[in-house]
Amino acid sequence: MAAVKFEQAMARLEAIVGELEKGDLPLDESLKIFEEGIRLSKNCLKVLEEAEHKVEVLVQDKNGKKQLRAFSLDDDDADAASLES
Repeated sequence: MAAVKFEQAMARLEAIVGELEKGDLPLDESLKIFEEGIRLSKNCLKVLEEAEHKVEVLVQDKNGKKQLRAFSLDDDDADAASLES
């Protein structure tokens, strides 16, 4: 499952939710795909956390030095404004 791409995992999660919402599966099949969904969800969360860490590591300050800091939308707006100048 580790080789499953994020987008594929999300698509499968959406399909699982749709199947479960219909409510026409037998209980054992519902449990089986629910467990699959939990595994996929954990995998997606891990991928997102790794991506977030990469963003934090790669953010640079104004002098070009890398600084470890969390990304925020305010930073993105400030960067866009500096590019427009």
